[in-house]
Amino acid sequence: MRILQPDQAVLDHVAAREATIVGRTLDWAEINSGSRNTDGLNAVLDILDTQARRLPAEVTRIPTQGSTTIGDDGSVQSLAHADALKITARASAPIQVVLTGHYDTVFPADSRFRSVTTRSDGALNGPGVADMKGGISVLLAALEAFETHPDRANLGWTVLLSPDEEIGSPASAPLLAELGAAGHVGMTYEPALADGTMAGARKGSGNYHLIVTGRAAHAGRAFHEGANAIAGAAIIAAALHALNGRREGVTVNVARISGGGALNVVADNAVVRFNVRVPDAQSAAWITDAVAEIVATPPFEGLTLDLHGGMTRAPKPMDASQVALFEAVRATGALLGQPIAWTPSGGVCEGNNLHAAGLSNIDTLGVRGGDIHSDQEFAWPDSFVERAQLSALILCKLTTGEIDAHALKRLRLETM
Repeated sequence: MRILQPDQAVLDHVAAREATIVGRTLDWAEINSGSRNTDGLNAVLDILDTQARRLPAEVTRIPTQGSTTIGDDGSVQSLAHADALKITARASAPIQVVLTGHYDTVFPADSRFRSVTTRSDGALNGPGVADMKGGISVLLAALEAFETHPDRANLGWTVLLSPDEEIGSPASAPLLAELGAAGHVGMTYEPALADGTMAGARKGSGNYHLIVTGRAAHAGRAFHEGANAIAGAAIIAAALHALNGRREGVTVNVARISGGGALNVVADNAVVRFNVRVPDAQSAAWITDAVAEIVATPPFEGLTLDLHGGMTRAPKPMDASQVALFEAVRATGALLGQPIAWTPSGGVCEGNNLHAAGLSNIDTLGVRGGDIHSDQEFAWPDSFVERAQLSALILCKLTTGEIDAHALKRLRLETM
């Protein structure tokens, strides 16, 4: 491959808009859009809707399905979620690319981390500058530039911007599955590492909430008439923790036990919350069975157990389709003087969902940055143009056939 004149025009389009690509990220980052902040999510959604309508594409707000959560008292609660934003161009083109991102962040509405500053080393520090409002800006910049390519008619694309990735995509998962099944190649805009290294293989993840119901009693007068849910929860939590080390690559993190009340009352309720990570489908089946065995029988008389949740994202191994796509991206990066490397990750993202639906994908095409999910989150400002040019050139090479999208799809289907 080499950079042709139409490709160079696309790359120049990106470079000329650096101030806009970075500047709009800073504006978006200063609007809190934590996953549960409805007002903030809707404010960002309105802005992204306006931005999207500058593209030659159909823009649609898609209502997302509701989800449930478990309260600290064991109650099952229904939750609504903000809309997803779908942007589509040339849905009947022979090559279809799916681009995804999320406009929610991990920072709640009352977070004190609300503004963007520039560190002494030049890095931008702010909520979502890397994860992933910067990524969304890069995504849009790549598409804005690609739409100037003379061969763009060969390639159609669909963008899905979701409101719930940081809480496991409970509402947008069906939309991701539908798009993943229909596309040839996926591009997702989680941040790369600070040096540009991308995520390769990803573990799968599951979130569980176990409701433990006991029997209340006075701790002094009638202790033996009660059944202590907190004690039962602790025994179960220890059994779950003991699963660690029993199968390579599988981890169980008991994150929280809630419930109980006054010190003189035998606790009649508790909730055990835990997360599992697995490297492959066989390990996912193993941990599912192991958890089921632990919760099949209460640890002592008088308790009842009610398990909610399960595997939310399947593992994303480096199968043949993923290796082929990464090598194509590596070759594209080389044209730009950008060395492309990748490393396994225990983290999960929408790339897991797309892969499970049959779509090979690169899921760390966002800006270079780090310390995400903390008030030290940062992004390197020079990476905005760099990464947008990488995505734009990938699209150019897909539309000309220099990266064979159909071959990548066939490889993925052969490995399912």
